[in-house]
Amino acid sequence: MEKIREIMTDKVESCSLLDNVYEVAVKMKELNVGAIPIVDNEKLAGMITDRDIVLRCVAEKHPASSKVEDIMSNDLITVSPDASSREAAKLMAEHQIRRLPVVEGDKLVGIVSLGDFAIRDLTDDQAKQALTEISESNYNGMQH
Repeated sequence: MEKIREIMTDKVESCSLLDNVYEVAVKMKELNVGAIPIVDNEKLAGMITDRDIVLRCVAEKHPASSKVEDIMSNDLITVSPDASSREAAKLMAEHQIRRLPVVEGDKLVGIVSLGDFAIRDLTDDQAKQALTEISESNYNGMQH
């Protein structure tokens, strides 16, 4: 069974607590990503998603110059690089998340996403099932 360090993205773009929401949004656009980890001296401090920006900033009429700290999620589910793909998939399914920061201690060392699993030939049926559940629940929850 694969370890997370074998499938994670280890060159992770991040923002700091000094950045504002606008700067995070610009980075998301440039990188074509929906989530950016927020670090403070290499320590993972939070994560901000495009959904966070919409719900916690725009919908609440906060300016784009708002501090990242006010918008980001800081109650994060993380995984160790030595965890198995099965463990990570289980965490993602249990918490209904599509991206999982990879940390050693408090230091951000990578990120693993549903896409990282999708491009692998997973032989573990439980991991496949967990990923299917995340995708279906997110799809079924979408309003058209």
